[in-house]
Amino acid sequence: MAIKIGDRFPSFKLDDHNSNTFDINSFLGKTNLIIYFYPKNETYNCTKQACNFRDDFSAFRDLDCEIIGVSNDSPKSHLSFKNNHNLPFTLLSDKNGKIQNKLELPRNIFGLIPGRITFVINKKGIVIKIIDSAINMRKHIEDALNSLNN
Repeated sequence: MAIKIGDRFPSFKLDDHNSNTFDINSFLGKTNLIIYFYPKNETYNCTKQACNFRDDFSAFRDLDCEIIGVSNDSPKSHLSFKNNHNLPFTLLSDKNGKIQNKLELPRNIFGLIPGRITFVINKKGIVIKIIDSAINMRKHIEDALNSLNN
């Protein structure tokens, strides 16, 4: 089920940084969403990307947008990452890559590491932008904001 622009983003449930079950249906179709998938907590580019989302958090909130980060890291690792960098948004644990596999997300570095991809989803639950850049962390934020502003 490879997701494309114009598709309705699928439902899922994962554990959040507090080990509580997070149901995307609590937000899907009710608010704008940024759902970004990233390889690993506390690595250089992943930290840079999360901190960029943090630094522009108020701009996203002004657009009635929630930010959700997803990686294979454990809830405990997410809580530490969130606290270490004062991240004001939800982090979800896709422990075995179940959701990433369901969405057929690309993998990086010879298929060994989960990919970095950001979905911008409107208030109707429709994907309006997909940002796939493993190198330019700022691009994810700028492109997401631009697509929500249009």
